[in-house]
Amino acid sequence: MAQARGKLLVGLVASNRRALHDYEILEKVEAGLVLLGPEVKSLREGRANLSDSYAVLRRGEAYLVNAHVSPYAQASRENPDPRRERKLLLNRSEIQRLAGKVAERGLTLVPLSLYFKNGRAKV
Repeated sequence: MAQARGKLLVGLVASNRRALHDYEILEKVEAGLVLLGPEVKSLREGRANLSDSYAVLRRGEAYLVNAHVSPYAQASRENPDPRRERKLLLNRSEIQRLAGKVAERGLTLVPLSLYFKNGRAKV
């Protein structure tokens, strides 16, 4: 993780340590995250919280629910709702495979960490 002048540039932004204790982790999947401009800037400052967040699958798409990304202070009116649903970027085959597991066995999709990889936000 690199830092410059108090700002987080790359690496881990937020982790959900509680999920490691509350859930048995069967599989890890990396997904991209659809964000708005002020949200990206806020994440680069490390202002996110994944506690009590989870993912849902609806109409062939995946969404991250209840993840908190604090409003970016320098963005005046353009800040979106901090707890809005954010679309997860997964291949269609991955979504179908996860949907089958969630429906069949009653599993839950829980984000473990939020980080930047090659300049892109991943969860």
